[in-house]
Amino acid sequence: MKRRTVFVCRECSHQESRWLGRCPQCGAWNTFQEESLSASPTPQPGSPKSSSGGISIPLAALDPQEGTRWDTGLAEVNQVLGGGLVRGAGILVGGEPGIGKSTLLLQLAAQVKTAGRVLYVSGEESAAQIKMRSERLKIHRDGLEILIETHVPVILGVLEKIKPTVLILDSIQTLYSPDAGDVPGTVNQLKFGCQEILSWTKEREIASFLIAHVTKGGLIAGPKLIEHMVDTVLMFEEAAGDVRILRAAKNRFGSVDEVGLFTMEEHGLVEVANPETVFLVRREGDLPPGIAVAPLFEGSRTLLVEIQALTVPAKGGLSRVYSDRIDSGRVSRVAAVLEKTTGVRFSDHDIYVNVAGGIRVADPGADLALAFALYSARTGQSLPPGWTSAGELSLAGEVRPTTHLRRRVKAAADLGFSPTIIPASPEAGSLAGAIPVHRLSEALKKVWGKA
Repeated sequence: MKRRTVFVCRECSHQESRWLGRCPQCGAWNTFQEESLSASPTPQPGSPKSSSGGISIPLAALDPQEGTRWDTGLAEVNQVLGGGLVRGAGILVGGEPGIGKSTLLLQLAAQVKTAGRVLYVSGEESAAQIKMRSERLKIHRDGLEILIETHVPVILGVLEKIKPTVLILDSIQTLYSPDAGDVPGTVNQLKFGCQEILSWTKEREIASFLIAHVTKGGLIAGPKLIEHMVDTVLMFEEAAGDVRILRAAKNRFGSVDEVGLFTMEEHGLVEVANPETVFLVRREGDLPPGIAVAPLFEGSRTLLVEIQALTVPAKGGLSRVYSDRIDSGRVSRVAAVLEKTTGVRFSDHDIYVNVAGGIRVADPGADLALAFALYSARTGQSLPPGWTSAGELSLAGEVRPTTHLRRRVKAAADLGFSPTIIPASPEAGSLAGAIPVHRLSEALKKVWGKA
């Protein structure tokens, strides 16, 4: 069989005809490894065939019930998936090693509401290790079967034999097929193994979860092609303390704005009963300077989040922005709007921004609270206790309307926060506990009496 040799970057799957010390695509050093690619790969015995058989199907003849969702048994996972688990869906779950991906999916395997079998395939742990974890998690389910295997042809053979309704594969980095090269864990092995398994499960409408590790940069290890193969990409992240956040980076069956919240406890992952309070810091007395609270909208729920800011004189005349939970470019933009509006200089100060609880903030409605936190930190004036804010800032210093204002104000009031400064709009005047404003200078005067 004719073969050719290429060098593939382990970080981004970029290919070169010769070895390079530094990848021109992602900039990583010493990540190229040699691989042999088959010019005409031999099909695996028992490889899945085309699910359509080469025959088109009229749209009107399709059964709409084929997309019925299953309850995963975990409300937070249901929410992130868009209401439940779709039959035949391929779901890629990524996260740092040790964050709890295997624990989450073993708990899901025990609670998912399906009539058929659930197959948990592990290539990283022994059967005894999985049994020990199941006893710690108090998992007892009829129809849950464990397979310790890494060879793709063997896994397909077991799938054909027991025909489960849900497959969990831990992890894709362990897949190996003789026709995809001689070294396990290469880009070819990942692509070939995932394609074989996903084709088989989709043809038979088996829902599948594929666990993947992430690189140093926080991206799922392996080529982007794997993310294109699946229907949903879920990222399992660690926030401050024992809080875990499940969010969708891609979802063909629902929104990518939803988040699921868990806490890691002695007996496994526990769903957060009151997510609105997870990211708040309760204090006695007045707030310290640099603290502002914002009701943010994540998917279909409102979370109250504390934004923290600190400013110190820049060293060497070059100012910098340190922020990993809010985009640093966004922080610089808000600081520039503040400097133009108030005359308070930020360009000669280093700016540090943090979000309590470790959640990443992308909601445009956090702009106003970020501005309050920066102004408070720079001037040393604390915000009054109980005040919150929500609104987007324009470069001209206007406070622009944001989505779901009524729900934001209500969520803040339910937790004892009032008033809430919001953008002026036709509905803003009718909201109890809300202070509508048009411009940032007006908002600052409402809080401190001056801008």
